[in-house]
Amino acid sequence: MVFMSKIDSARRLGSHLFKSNGMVNILRNNPTIAVLGAGAVGCYFGGMLARAGNAVTLIARANHVAAINQNGLYLDCLSFKEHVRLKATTDVSEISGADLILCCVKSSDTEDAIRSIAPHIKKDAVILSLQNGVDNYERIRATISNPTFPSVVYVATRMAGDGHVEHVGRGELAIGAAGAEGDWTSTLKAIAALFSKSNVPCNVSPDVKRDLWAKFLVNCAYNGISAIGAIDYGQMVETAEIKTLIDALTVEFLLIAKSEGVNISAEEALNVNAQIPMTMPRQKSSTAQDLMRGKQSEIDYLNGLIVRKGIEHNIPTPANQAVHALVKMLERKILTPTP
Repeated sequence: MVFMSKIDSARRLGSHLFKSNGMVNILRNNPTIAVLGAGAVGCYFGGMLARAGNAVTLIARANHVAAINQNGLYLDCLSFKEHVRLKATTDVSEISGADLILCCVKSSDTEDAIRSIAPHIKKDAVILSLQNGVDNYERIRATISNPTFPSVVYVATRMAGDGHVEHVGRGELAIGAAGAEGDWTSTLKAIAALFSKSNVPCNVSPDVKRDLWAKFLVNCAYNGISAIGAIDYGQMVETAEIKTLIDALTVEFLLIAKSEGVNISAEEALNVNAQIPMTMPRQKSSTAQDLMRGKQSEIDYLNGLIVRKGIEHNIPTPANQAVHALVKMLERKILTPTP
């Protein structure tokens, strides 16, 4: 398949595109930060960094940019509510001064977004992927030579209006080297410290790939169902049949993960899944939010990826295939103009 050949190429290229050069600007005092694709996730983390006094530029849609530049970014958080002043723009060339770039674009836009900033980005700028899915950092590495690392994002947010991000649960990160050639320990620790000083708990994971897949389990078990039912996580698990479906999705997921060299026990998967409706009961998935706004979702990079991996490894994935197909049906209905 063409899609799989592109991903395989990304994996082969990503392992050797960059090496640690011993010093990058993220290690200096007061690094500058840019958020590429500042939606709910990007606005939350960018806003928290700016609130702590860091120089942050949000690259976002025009409606959000106008509101933020006029009134500041409104952080509507669990522990505080505040307008935070920071720079916002639609112009990707404004990324040129950034030492750290938070990539928050949709998975389907990853390569195009990175190509758009390639002429402007500093050669020693560090890219951190704060995206759903498990292969975005590999695809970024295959597109640009800058040091790129994945992060595992644990937060429930939504855009409640122009320049208004609502935070409804959690808010921590895990980052790691994920096979990057060279020693990036100092850089990763500096990034983690930057977030931690901004009231965003962040740790450097010794096995961030496994952490990504553990988070990916939640995306595959919950996101599509939330979208199909336009329902939040807490409501989902009140239906016995949905809990059975989540279990079926999880069994298939674990078989695929094992085939990809990631071992997650059934007990661990059960615990991970159980945490979501307890810690984010009011949250609808990002997939649900996309469909509610009439946008294309990331389902091809969630359950769709499990289906493709199932074909690749000769593992049946009927539950994931059904969820993927139903979300694609809803997408088509939403995105196809009415005659």
